[in-house]
Amino acid sequence: MAAQKRQPVLLGVPFDANSSYLRGAAAAPPLIREALRCQASNTWAETGTDVGSAFIDAGDLRLPADSAFSAIENAVAEILDNGQLSLCLGGDHSITYPIMRAFSRHFSDLTIVHFDAHPDLYSEFEGNRFSHACPFARIMEEQLAKRLIQLGIRTMNDHQQQQAERFGVEVVEMKNLPALDRLKLSGPVYLSFDVDVLDPAFAPGVSHREPGGMSVREAIAHLHAITGEIVGADLVEYNPVQDVSTLTAMVGAKLLKEMLAKVIASW
Repeated sequence: MAAQKRQPVLLGVPFDANSSYLRGAAAAPPLIREALRCQASNTWAETGTDVGSAFIDAGDLRLPADSAFSAIENAVAEILDNGQLSLCLGGDHSITYPIMRAFSRHFSDLTIVHFDAHPDLYSEFEGNRFSHACPFARIMEEQLAKRLIQLGIRTMNDHQQQQAERFGVEVVEMKNLPALDRLKLSGPVYLSFDVDVLDPAFAPGVSHREPGGMSVREAIAHLHAITGEIVGADLVEYNPVQDVSTLTAMVGAKLLKEMLAKVIASW
């Protein structure tokens, strides 16, 4: 009998308590879903996959104020324990840390491909070790991933450079793109996509606008270039408070389609 194909589960994680500048990303998940269903487009990804009925929508988590990270970790662990794969809609980027704690139980040799304007490697930020500026420091400290590749970085300071060297992070700065050849990977791969990797001309709805970023086309090209078994993903840091005419929500839905198609194709 053929092995049962794993099915991705879309899970909203409406959490932005660790945002350091502007709150608002907690409101993103239902707006990205709405954009995905918008009749202005359809549910076919560019790879030729119709993702419309190919995933389970688990809705949004209800997160307790005092133990949100535990709730996120447990919810993702339950999805993985059931033999499915998770794709989470944030929320700020701090949610990737508890997600990776769940994934590490199932995948000991995980490669993370991280799209972002910022490396998010601070040891602590403004006194908060769990800030959205810190998740990859926590992930690498706890050895939750074997390898971390970061794409589109354009705000690296001395401290984060030292952190990258400490943890062996493979940083590909925006000025050195394209880097399609760096994405020929094997083994399990997790995608973490911060919308502010995009130039704010394409995605104004983010808390930290960093000019000089990727176009949507460049981001999709790099997503499509990733090989390996893509076992999960997150899409984070869309802030509707900053959006213009739902432009960023539509971009988020486009990226979600392409990410779902990659996960589906891997399994």
